[in-house]
Amino acid sequence: MSSRPNILWLCTDQQRFDTIGALGNPRINTPNLDRLASEGVSFTNAFCQSPVCSPSRASFLTGRYPRTTRCRQNGQQIPADELLLPKIFRDSAGYTCGLAGKLHLGSCSDDKIETRIDDGYDDAHFHWSHHPQPGWGAHNAYQKWLTERGVKWEELYNQPPADSKYIRNGIPAEHHQTAWCAEKTIDFIRKQAATGEPWLFSFNCFAPHHPFDPPAEYLRRYDPADMPLPKYREGELENKPRFQRLDHEWAHNSPGEFHTGAMTDDDRRDVTAAYYAMCEHIDHEIGRILAALEESGQWKNTIVVFMSDHGEMLGDHGIYFKGPHFYDEAIRVPLIMRYPGQRDAAPGSGFAAGRRVNALVELIDLAPTLCEAAGIDPPPDRLQGKSLFPLLKGETGEHRDHIFCEYYNSWTHSDAYATCLRTRTRKLVRYHTTDEGELYDLASDPGEFDNLWNSPAHADLQHELLTQTFDASVLTMDPSPKRDGPF
Repeated sequence: MSSRPNILWLCTDQQRFDTIGALGNPRINTPNLDRLASEGVSFTNAFCQSPVCSPSRASFLTGRYPRTTRCRQNGQQIPADELLLPKIFRDSAGYTCGLAGKLHLGSCSDDKIETRIDDGYDDAHFHWSHHPQPGWGAHNAYQKWLTERGVKWEELYNQPPADSKYIRNGIPAEHHQTAWCAEKTIDFIRKQAATGEPWLFSFNCFAPHHPFDPPAEYLRRYDPADMPLPKYREGELENKPRFQRLDHEWAHNSPGEFHTGAMTDDDRRDVTAAYYAMCEHIDHEIGRILAALEESGQWKNTIVVFMSDHGEMLGDHGIYFKGPHFYDEAIRVPLIMRYPGQRDAAPGSGFAAGRRVNALVELIDLAPTLCEAAGIDPPPDRLQGKSLFPLLKGETGEHRDHIFCEYYNSWTHSDAYATCLRTRTRKLVRYHTTDEGELYDLASDPGEFDNLWNSPAHADLQHELLTQTFDASVLTMDPSPKRDGPF
């Protein structure tokens, strides 16, 4: 067995921070993630660097901010000179790296498979499926798997719809893309056990991303009547940015698709039930993966990371899906890390167990953390994250005094360019080239209902945070190339 730890990187798509039973949600069933939290370290204030997929994924896979990676938008190709963590691990320490599911560091539209750079993932272990729907021909590994099983996605998905305009019964769990991702992950874990060589594997399922279509057997487990209504105050959007008012009528400001403005309370509860059902199905598949890891005898020497790329509004503040929105529901994500190490033989070699860390952390902190844990020196003057290793080992205290998040015409609303700075008690969002913004006193208004942007009484606070945001934007410039001399 290698002296370097394996990395099992479990990344869901669009999963909120508040979807784990053990971390405070009494209505959701997540026994496997609950166990992972009891055996690892849970970061309860973890934030992504962009509220949409590609910029966020490019950011945490490189340890660099979206503006630095230059992959700032969905549909934008990450530049070939960016260094992804799998490449660093492969080139520096001989790791075998694999992936199942989406990558999304390039355009995946119009049935076009995304162009890969030298990302470090071994072609033999690269199983790509951006989302479950058919397309991309032979490149869609999930669709190939369905064909091998003698079933068709169109026939499986074309079930009688649920009694709702906003949700439907999805593909049965045994044929679901999440189950396929889990199966490929399990196959990889078992094969690598025989080699004794270090490995990194990315499990990147599409769920619980919209549409809200869980397997029917999971949807039946949630009674909509037991679901909470989204947090929303009538009239609260009147002094919020116009992007929110537009999305309050039609999600993603796309008339004819998801009509948020026409939803009833029953519709909203239906959607929450479906979303929770999707999260429970993910939990089940993660349980299968963790069981395979233990059965293979590799669990003590494997760092398990569970996280999501960004959140989901789920009706809070009258908005569904995502966009240029920086509420905690959109940018705060679950993050759990477990590494038993050789605790019994060498106390302190693993991560603390059953620990909750309330410090502010960013997803770009994962890259330097995993490098440090694996004893790998990353290329100098590239990573912008700050290692979480001290917190994982039991140290206390603050990690950052703020988090920084970006949106530059990243998906919806082509004129939306915004930066967000959040401290423990305050949040400021600046929508560039407009006079709009958001300012929240999180100490007195943790729900982010009262926008103080235009409040004369808070002008000094706005100026203070604008200055801090501008400073943060300057300090997130690309740190490379390194200085070779004094002049």
